[in-house]
Amino acid sequence: MSRTRHSDQQFALDLDTETQGPTGSVPAIDTRQLFTCADTMDELLDHWQQRDWLRPLDVGFARLIRTLSEEQGESSSPLVVLLAALVSHQVGRGHVCVDLTNLLQDADATLALPPDDAKPVGTDEEAATGATPAPGNVLARISLNDCLEALAGSSAVSEGSLTTPLVLNDTRLYLRRLWHYERQIADGIRARLALTSPLADPSSEMAATLAEALETLFGRHPGVDYQKLACALAARNRFAVITGGPGTGKTTTVVNLLAALQSVASQSAQRDGRKYRIRLAAPTGKAAARLNESIGGATNRLPLDRLPGQVSLDDIPTRVTTLHRLLGSRPDTRRFRHNRDNPLLVDILVIDEASMVDVDLMASVFEALPASAQLILLGDKDQLASVDAGAVLGELCQRATAAHYTPDTAGWLNAVIGATLPDALLDSEGQRLDQAVAMLRTSYRFGEGSGIGKLAEAVNTNALDAPMLAACRNGSFDDVIWLNGDTPTPATDETLARIADHAISGSPVAFRNGGEGRQVNAQPLPPPVGYGHYLSLLNTHALTEESGREAWDELARQTLKAFSDFQVLCALRKGPWGVDGINNLVARQLLAHKLIPKAEGWYPGRPVLVTGNDYNLGLMNGDIGITLSVPWDRDDNGQPKHTLRVAFPAADGSDDIRWISPSRLQQLETVYAMTVHKSQGSEFNHTCLVLPDRISPVMTRELIYTGITRARNWFSLITGDAGVFQDSAKQQVVRASGLARGLIGR
Repeated sequence: MSRTRHSDQQFALDLDTETQGPTGSVPAIDTRQLFTCADTMDELLDHWQQRDWLRPLDVGFARLIRTLSEEQGESSSPLVVLLAALVSHQVGRGHVCVDLTNLLQDADATLALPPDDAKPVGTDEEAATGATPAPGNVLARISLNDCLEALAGSSAVSEGSLTTPLVLNDTRLYLRRLWHYERQIADGIRARLALTSPLADPSSEMAATLAEALETLFGRHPGVDYQKLACALAARNRFAVITGGPGTGKTTTVVNLLAALQSVASQSAQRDGRKYRIRLAAPTGKAAARLNESIGGATNRLPLDRLPGQVSLDDIPTRVTTLHRLLGSRPDTRRFRHNRDNPLLVDILVIDEASMVDVDLMASVFEALPASAQLILLGDKDQLASVDAGAVLGELCQRATAAHYTPDTAGWLNAVIGATLPDALLDSEGQRLDQAVAMLRTSYRFGEGSGIGKLAEAVNTNALDAPMLAACRNGSFDDVIWLNGDTPTPATDETLARIADHAISGSPVAFRNGGEGRQVNAQPLPPPVGYGHYLSLLNTHALTEESGREAWDELARQTLKAFSDFQVLCALRKGPWGVDGINNLVARQLLAHKLIPKAEGWYPGRPVLVTGNDYNLGLMNGDIGITLSVPWDRDDNGQPKHTLRVAFPAADGSDDIRWISPSRLQQLETVYAMTVHKSQGSEFNHTCLVLPDRISPVMTRELIYTGITRARNWFSLITGDAGVFQDSAKQQVVRASGLARGLIGR
């Protein structure tokens, strides 16, 4: 079928009833004419792509659906083509599907258009004449019945029983691949929740062993110990979720849980004393490294000699791997080495930072797990969801705050851990999934006076009110500063200059008492620092050509640790307020202060972030390295010469350093600034969050909360416009998915 190009004015006449000239000379044409001509729909999608409202991928997929329909001998439905483009668009935005009901009720909010990097509307003649009707205007002319009827009549759509590229489930429209992933996850969870636990009878010998082990590990205290409760529930279920904010003790909880489970196994006649095969995993190398660090210390504090049965340190794993390594990634394919036909050799799998796991990867986990294996997810339900499609942890934890524990669960918990649950957590109609989800409710990192804790809670509960904003502005907290909060709309150049200066020093003088006098765990806390801290260490070292490799390894370890003392986080990637702009800004300022020899290319001191998995080098997306000049090569005369190498911490949780030539690194970027998304799974002593001078769809409550909670001891905020901070915290995006509805009927 040939395609006819329309002029912009004719396009407007065909599509927009509200496009009229100043004298009303342009007649009102029903927009629904759009849905009678496939060529006109193609034209519309072309215009939306030009405005960056759609990606080329979205338009290409829509045209594929049209082609497939025509190959089946049916007339292509323009409405189906449009919906196909929007499904693809939403997947690019992190949604698993499009809920047609929500789409038609509020298209602008559902689609979050235009994106942060879209070309502005109304800046040229075409936009001024209204020649490109916005998606919201087009979708306003469509009813839900229109969509359902069109989809029902398309050979490209089925309810899942046929191999079609689109799947319609109730009013949710999926790409088939994502529908399949979601179903795999739901089936895997349901199957595990349906298994009868040998601990279900609180009077059984195994339950008694569990109770004794938990009392040994946690003691007995008045009230409810939510860490102890989480361990008990996770032990009782083949599938469990433990969620909690920063510092609530997720790592301590899971280490105690594993010790308790091994104690039960050693006493169990069913297992003949055989211990569980346990694996620990995280989505990224950085998250795995963090868990490695924290889990080692937690295992050393276990009272193993007092547990029932015989449990040794060897029974509690301390090596954490990435999920991709665990599953066995293969180049150039989505498929992993471990799958249904080649399952993992594991009895219990623990996944930390589960909020970062998308539906694709989570489905692969369920496919690779033996049917009887226990899966335990750890994570903060309020953090940003995965970069790719899905929000699995958030979906599973929708009801975690109110718990919804049944009387049976409450009675079992009372018998096993001796706790009486508050009435607010009970629900006689609680769902099966509810009984496997535990929320940790006490933060041990942020005390009552912590500004970081108070600010994070205010953002998370939509309570970022005037008093809280004022407290950030006037330095009421020891650990929080808003560097330009007293200037509502500062000049851009001045603010960017402030960011550059702050990145070097960390602005300790801006904090109360110059950052002096604070303690953590009864130890003095050094004042906050910036990037000048790690560069000074690197630039003043006394190592020479005669220094051994061990000395250079130690310098790299110290430099990497010093670098993690400060990090700039950005909401955006592009523009002066994004990662690209801030990285250039900071590099130029460091060069001006003679802390680095140049601001572009490779140089000693350059910090880099790996942006893609490199299985040949053993590097994963999110790994951070520092460039050093080392004297290990020789010139033509056999004399030592300095060459650049990038030092990365070993991925196996050891203290080793890997040295890699810059020429071998293909996917990376400088990391004076990183996006908040990339920072997930990381923690920094001092975090600076940079927000731009205008609101964007990507700037949400979850992003602000995640950025704040990356800070361990110090948090600083710099904004292009003061109102953006509060406005961003009011935006909350719920990713479209059917997972929760399939499991709990919501």
